[in-house]
Amino acid sequence: MPGRSRLYTRGMTDARFPVGPQPQVQSLTPEERLVGLEALRALPGEFRAALSGLTDAQLDTPYREGGWTVRQVAHHVPDSHLNAYVRTRLALSEDAPVIRPYDQDAWAALPDVAGDVADSLDLLSALHSRWVRLLSVLPPEGWARTFVHPEYGRVYTLDGMLASYAWHGRHHAAQVLGLRERRGW
Repeated sequence: MPGRSRLYTRGMTDARFPVGPQPQVQSLTPEERLVGLEALRALPGEFRAALSGLTDAQLDTPYREGGWTVRQVAHHVPDSHLNAYVRTRLALSEDAPVIRPYDQDAWAALPDVAGDVADSLDLLSALHSRWVRLLSVLPPEGWARTFVHPEYGRVYTLDGMLASYAWHGRHHAAQVLGLRERRGW
């Protein structure tokens, strides 16, 4: 499909970025939006499959040296996407709102991250169902709505956010799958 490479790149060998670097785009074509929406729609099932059958010991294994554990990644994805969903709603209901950043490393160290990943996988499924439903009905001008990220001093469009989060989900699923492949799990 045209534009696919702007959303993510396959075949990278760096364990930190197995689908390539995060895209930095401000606008997408209608075809690229469909690719991004399909990535968001498919992610909960893909992520659940990537984590399927892992033992507690495997979930507590870092996906790379110095990286988060698989369990932390499993909880991080819905945490991050929940923040993105709220940012989407803010951008659609306010004019260029300044969003509140959060410390993802601090969130990854909170006590609930030591728990079962099933709740986070269920949260991701429900969240993506609602998020995709909202994004699927945006008129073309809706994709140009913005929010301001004060930590990066950057204005994000909803197009740019879609590209980032289509990539983000595949990025973390690929980290888990890469570890499984390297370890023979």
